[in-house]
Amino acid sequence: MIKPFLALTLAAGLLAACAEKGKESPPQVVAAAAFAHTGQPKITVITMINNRTGSGGHTALLVQGTQSVIFDPAGSFEHEKIAERGDVLYGMSPKWIQIYKSAHARTNYHVVSQEFAVTPAQAARAMQLIEASGPVSSAFCANATSGILRQVPGFQSITQGFYPLKLMQQVEQLSGVSTTRYYEDDEGNVTDGIAVSAE
Repeated sequence: MIKPFLALTLAAGLLAACAEKGKESPPQVVAAAAFAHTGQPKITVITMINNRTGSGGHTALLVQGTQSVIFDPAGSFEHEKIAERGDVLYGMSPKWIQIYKSAHARTNYHVVSQEFAVTPAQAARAMQLIEASGPVSSAFCANATSGILRQVPGFQSITQGFYPLKLMQQVEQLSGVSTTRYYEDDEGNVTDGIAVSAE
């Protein structure tokens, strides 16, 4: 059990990276925004890593099954062209996946993508879980992502926790992972990055 003071300190330390969003697109907008994924089903854990300290700043989950979505729990990625419901970003075409990464990669952070080829059933289960999750509270991005991931067949060894870096390190030990790192050197925050990348 985490002591109250420690829990408050932990939450305060993570607030800088994960902040609650309020966007809830209507169901018809979400349906219209769907981007059909026709290739190999995949699940990708996305982690933002601080370039100075090596600590984790944010965790998200890209699910590519019948459609391509990003579960961005308590994240700050928001754009008028992207439908969002319950922290799930819809319409994640290759272009928008790149925009998502580019918006997060900057002088202070780089983006680590840990990709797995999965079965249609695994992708469907991940999709079911992220859509049922609902909006995630601030500082709970890694907790929500790890809690969902460990319910997907093949990922049950994942231990649920609050730290993006620790989740990334656990995922790196799983069989079949393909890891890439994405860097940029621009200044500003995620909102600034979206504005530039989506032009």
